[in-house]
Amino acid sequence: MADSTHTVTNQAPPLVGYDVYSADRALAEAVDRHVAPELRDEVREELSALGQTAGSAQAQEWGTQANENPPKLRTHDRYGNRIDEVEFHPAWHRLLGHSVSAGLVNAWNRPAGHVRRAAGFLVWTQAEAGHGCPLSMTHASVPALRTDPALAAVWEPRLTSTVYEEGLRPAAEKAGSLFGMGMTEKQGGSDVRANTTRAEPLAADGEYVLTGHKWFCSAPMSDGFLVLAQAAGGTSRAEGHGGGLTCFLVPRVLEDGTRNVFRIQRLKDKLGNRSNASGEVEFDGTWGRRVGDEGRGVRTIIEMVAATRLDCVLGSAALMRQGVAQAVHHATYRSAFGGLLVDKPLMRNVLADLALESEAATTLGLRLAAAYDADTEEERAFLRLAVPAAKYWVTKRCTPVAAEALECLGGNGYVEESGMPRLLRESPLNSIWEGSGNVQALDVLRALQREPQALNAFLQEVGTARGADHRLDAAIKDLLTELADLDGIEARARRLVERMALVLQGSLLVRWAPPEVADAFCASRLGGDWGAAFGTLPHSLDLASVVERARASV
Repeated sequence: MADSTHTVTNQAPPLVGYDVYSADRALAEAVDRHVAPELRDEVREELSALGQTAGSAQAQEWGTQANENPPKLRTHDRYGNRIDEVEFHPAWHRLLGHSVSAGLVNAWNRPAGHVRRAAGFLVWTQAEAGHGCPLSMTHASVPALRTDPALAAVWEPRLTSTVYEEGLRPAAEKAGSLFGMGMTEKQGGSDVRANTTRAEPLAADGEYVLTGHKWFCSAPMSDGFLVLAQAAGGTSRAEGHGGGLTCFLVPRVLEDGTRNVFRIQRLKDKLGNRSNASGEVEFDGTWGRRVGDEGRGVRTIIEMVAATRLDCVLGSAALMRQGVAQAVHHATYRSAFGGLLVDKPLMRNVLADLALESEAATTLGLRLAAAYDADTEEERAFLRLAVPAAKYWVTKRCTPVAAEALECLGGNGYVEESGMPRLLRESPLNSIWEGSGNVQALDVLRALQREPQALNAFLQEVGTARGADHRLDAAIKDLLTELADLDGIEARARRLVERMALVLQGSLLVRWAPPEVADAFCASRLGGDWGAAFGTLPHSLDLASVVERARASV
């Protein structure tokens, strides 16, 4: 007979066995909005299949296993030969294999490719976030490689393949390849122009040997890497370039099957992102192939940086969505003080506030992906400002959302089995990766000062919603006043970029979200009727509808 004190009551069932995509109304509506009508059924089916896998017990177990068994560095084999290999738990390979087969490294060669890939990335990241790092860099390498058509012809089919093959072999012998990158060095951090890694030209055109150290090399088990190094001046001098910071493709295994010199000194012991390997790498006579012209490394790699910054937005949106889904699910089943938590006015206010943040991030991320698909001059100008502004703001909102969502589960959320601590540990990553907050803010200032067409495109986008909400109209007016005053602009850059992001989110929600969502967002984020913590929305709003919209039905 069971001990009566061990009877389990008033516990929410696990949020498992559901379609992560279809249960996310904001995401599904955004996809329908940005995908051509003739593609909608195909895309819905594709994303729903991915969503069902992401919400399955199997995928959730893979995520747990990959994080409980982090990668291990094997610098030498048993005989003392240098091998520099990273060993992963099988769950890591299963996650990567499924994501690659789902097309999460291929946005460039199919209709509505960026929207469907962005939605898939947002869905699948909710199963496990760490393996999104190599997915993101592989996807983002394509535009950088396209600066060299000969290189792109060889590598692009490998990078956009739907086949994942683990292990180090010549890329030509594999059905698909993954890429990492190495830009950060100890002395420079985000200031990549301070890099000291050297590249000496070889006799063959475009070939160099690299010597230096990369302080952060992302996904060091990948098949190839885009790295920055100072070229000493090589064969491109005839084109008018005599060295300087240059982009290089560094393969792990050379065409003849020998290992390139790629010495992994150690793996980083990180706060979160523990399933993924980040390492310090030494180059010493390492072979590399120049990508683009000498001295144009930043210009060559900038499109890769922009694409990975968008993935930072999407990754943060995914973490926020999963946190909100878990919090609303828990409150739907948990009773306290005489009723369900979800029906308590104060808890409902907290959940609605979190849901607003999540929906605003999702809506903005998919709008940016749609701009990539459109690929017009106007949309490219819009992205120039919108991407760093979104990256700045959305990634910064992720940590407070994750923390508050965890608190909604109380003590249950503080234990590892809930999955909430993993979300919280992961939440600061995207704010740091690809340039921290100050870097994004300064990038926005740079665009404002040098690219007037970018500001015009941004203002045209937010102005589309003018007249629909008086609080949005007032916020746009205040933003224009701030933009007109350039005195001391660097010191207040964060404030300016925050306002730009909020006005953009407000404009999108006023146009596309249900009235109760847009009303609550504008009242709080733009109208000032909001406190310093979540759960401080005006009580007169339709918060029940906002919470119900965010609920993931199982």
